Amino acid sequence: MTATADAEAAANELTPLADYLGSTLRRLRALPPLDLDLTQAYGNVLAEDVVAPHAYPAFDQAAIDGYAARWDDLAGAGRGGFASSGSGASTGRRPGDTRPVRLNVVGDLGAASWRPVRLTPGSCFSVAAGSPLPVAADVVVPVEWTDQGMAAVEIFRVPKRGYGLRRAGEELQAGTLLARSGAYVSPALVAVFAATGIGHVVVRPSPRVVIVATGDELVEVGRGSQPGQVVDTNSHALTAAAAEVGALAYRVGICDDDPEGLRGLLEDQTLRADLIITTGGTGTGPGDMVRRILSRRDGGRAGPVAFTEVALYPGSALGFGTVGAEEVPVVCLPGEPGAALIGFEMLARPAIQLLAGAEPVFRPSVRAHLLETVSSPGGLREFRPAHVAERRGGGYTVQPLRGGPHTLAGLAEANGLLVLGERVTTAAAGSTVDVLLLDRRR
Repeated sequence: MTATADAEAAANELTPLADYLGSTLRRLRALPPLDLDLTQAYGNVLAEDVVAPHAYPAFDQAAIDGYAARWDDLAGAGRGGFASSGSGASTGRRPGDTRPVRLNVVGDLGAASWRPVRLTPGSCFSVAAGSPLPVAADVVVPVEWTDQGMAAVEIFRVPKRGYGLRRAGEELQAGTLLARSGAYVSPALVAVFAATGIGHVVVRPSPRVVIVATGDELVEVGRGSQPGQVVDTNSHALTAAAAEVGALAYRVGICDDDPEGLRGLLEDQTLRADLIITTGGTGTGPGDMVRRILSRRDGGRAGPVAFTEVALYPGSALGFGTVGAEEVPVVCLPGEPGAALIGFEMLARPAIQLLAGAEPVFRPSVRAHLLETVSSPGGLREFRPAHVAERRGGGYTVQPLRGGPHTLAGLAEANGLLVLGERVTTAAAGSTVDVLLLDRRR
């Protein structure tokens, strides 16, 4: 049997990625809902629909600074040559204008005014933007269209009826559905909730995610690797990745390949974690302690974590299960940094989204025009770093970046992941391929 045939035969024994994710993620449930003050709700996912208890605006109000008046008091003048309303207002009288309309200014109203007042024929109120409208007012004349008088005002131009004001409930009526369950609470949504009288909402809490790096060879960052030493890249990167999804991420540092130490650390972390992510030790070698400890059979029963060889490249060995009396979910990722980040995208990120009650749980994808021919290992679904760009005429192009053993370097530049399926060994330039959008801040 040739080396290629050996590789294909080995790949055929792997679990397809889609099957693995389907069976694994079905075991997760969204965290119990929590009633939060509006100031704390940003970034969380709503656990129930939100309906406006009050209208917005809550009352008829001036939209601009000017003079609140009865349009009927101004209408006659408009027939004599006054300009109708338009957003481009000029100042003062213009050639051809007839005599201005003169109204008595009977008071001033500001945003804090609360006593109801009424207009009588021939009168107006000076109003500031946001102030309540007098009863019977149906137009606000911009200050620029007047002589800005205080006891009486001369109006040189006549707006259309309804100009310069906002009616109660004009934007949102009481009973309007503001957001559905599953929506993210954005800053704009916080503003809408507050404006309609909502002070707290029911949300899914942000998952608390603990990240643990394992291995006797690991050393802290800030120094170069020496023979027998590897700088702990993964725990820092995965903590950042979890925070990017919206989790409350905690890095606990390095754990040596000590069985009792690892068991004790995991037990301790279950007290503050909704999800634990480990990195390293998922293979089948003699030093892969995480797999040996967490998959160990006890009394004929399988261990709390199942490790599976998945048709995924890079990094095929993934673990999933629960630990501790509270049965906290745990995701076990490979130790190679590029493979760990790809494993996070495929398994840990969707798990965090599910716990948070978010939809969809996977990254959005597009079809894109491939700019360069690439090869891929048969039998494995490869996720290769790529740069995606929109074309002027519509659609997308995708430029492959460094992948395989150099995935980490490629990910630093990527805004997408080129997806090459299990049956793809070569994807030709000009072909159409699937790309996951990373949507990272630049």
